[in-house]
Amino acid sequence: MAVTLKDVAKRAGVSRSAVSRTFTLGASVSEKTRKKVERAASDLGYSPSFIARSLTTKRTKLIGLVANNFQNPVFLEVFDLYTRALQQRELRPLLVNLTNESDPEQSLRMLRQYSVDAVILATSTLPPNFSRAFRAAHVPVVHAFGRFDPVSNAHVVGIDNKLAGRMAAGTLVDRGYRNIAVIGGPEYATSTQDRIAGFSQRMGEFDLPITDIGYAANYTYAAGRNAMMALMERTSVEAVFCGDDLICMGAMDAARSRGLSIPGDIGFLGFNDMDMAGWDAYRLTTIRQPIRDIILSSVELVVELADGERRKPEIRLFPCTIVERSTLRPVIAG
Repeated sequence: MAVTLKDVAKRAGVSRSAVSRTFTLGASVSEKTRKKVERAASDLGYSPSFIARSLTTKRTKLIGLVANNFQNPVFLEVFDLYTRALQQRELRPLLVNLTNESDPEQSLRMLRQYSVDAVILATSTLPPNFSRAFRAAHVPVVHAFGRFDPVSNAHVVGIDNKLAGRMAAGTLVDRGYRNIAVIGGPEYATSTQDRIAGFSQRMGEFDLPITDIGYAANYTYAAGRNAMMALMERTSVEAVFCGDDLICMGAMDAARSRGLSIPGDIGFLGFNDMDMAGWDAYRLTTIRQPIRDIILSSVELVVELADGERRKPEIRLFPCTIVERSTLRPVIAG
C-alpha cells in the first residue's frame, strides 16, 4: 500500500493539514513541525503527490514545450537542455509535437486540458498565430528561436536572424568568394526569411548579386541533398550558405557525388553548430547559434510568467559566432 499523508501525520504526531503545509511551497509552518514531518516522511518513504497539491495551489507545474522539428538531431540537444532546466526548477515539461499542425486552436485546447502553467514555443517554423492564440487565451507564452510579432506581443528569446545572414555574407566575401548561392530552410520559416534578407542586404552593400537562392523542404539531410542537386542543375557556384547544418551536410554530399572537392572546388557555410558539424566526415565551418543561452533564458522567463509575474513583452537576443573548421578557404589577408 502507498504511504499516505494520513500515515505521515500519525507518525509525526501532527495534523494532516500540518503535513500538507510542510509540502506546500510558501505555506506557513513552524520549523519544529517541519522537521518532524520531514523525518516521518523520510522514515516512511513518503513523497507528496503533485496532482493532489495542484488541486490546492491551482498550479500544475506543467510547462508545455511545443515544437515541430523532430526530424533534426539538433533538437535532441534542445529537448535535453529544456527538460533538464525545467526539472531542476521542479517544473515538468509536457512535450508537444506539432509537426504538420496548422490549427493553433486545436493545440491550445489540448494544452488547456492539461492545465499547463505556461508554454514555450521552441521553433522558428510555427506561424505567429500560435503565440497570438495562447496570449488571447491568457496562457503565458515564450517564443524561443522565433521572431517578435507585434500583434501577439509574446516574449521572444533567440537571435537576430537578419544579422546572422549579414554575418554569413561577410564571412564568404572576406574569403574571396563572389559566385555565392543560398540554400535556406523551409521558405515559410521566419528564420529562413530573415537570414536571407540579411544576407541579400549585405551582398548588396558589396555590390554583389546572390547567384541562386533555393529552399530545403524541411530541416533534414535528404532535403539538403535534394536542394543542392537541384541547385547544381541550375547553375555553378563557388560557395553555398546553408540555413542549417544538417541541410548543409546533405548539400556537401550532393556536391561530392558530382566529383567536387570541399573547399577546393566549392565552399560551404552552415548554421547552428550541432555536434555532427564537428565530425571528421564534415568538419563544417558554421555560424554558432547559442542554443544553451537561448534555452536557459527562455526557461528563466517562463518560470517568472508561470509564477504570475506580469511584465511587458520582452525580446532577448543573443550574438552568433563563426566556428572555423575546414569547409571554407582562409580569409584573404589585407
